[in-house]
Amino acid sequence: MTIRHIPPFARARGLGAAGHGTGRWWAQRVSAAGLVPLVLWFALALAGGAAADHAKLVAWLAAPLNSGLMILLLMAGFHHAALGLQVLAEDYIHSGARFVAAAAIQLACFAGVVFGIASVLRIAPMA
Repeated sequence: MTIRHIPPFARARGLGAAGHGTGRWWAQRVSAAGLVPLVLWFALALAGGAAADHAKLVAWLAAPLNSGLMILLLMAGFHHAALGLQVLAEDYIHSGARFVAAAAIQLACFAGVVFGIASVLRIAPMA
């Protein structure tokens, strides 16, 4: 019976410490890349006066393209935030509170995106 030696690099290639680091890293990069055009679109809309007053904001958000892009912005933004905050919790919380923090992060981000989408749909019901 021989014990086969596997170099540490071969065991860790493509994996994070718990086997999921690479997937999260890519997810965060993809969500960041998706956020760039969405944030630029939103900033240009705000600079153009879309939120000059409540009535203009409601009319702007009632347009199907704007409400759809706003929902995408909310989903990508909260997903990106959840990924980043999860990494912070894993790196800096070294006790049993890590699980509580991770659960709170996921719940808060999920609640934020649900509330945001519900708000957009209340202003601009999709036909």
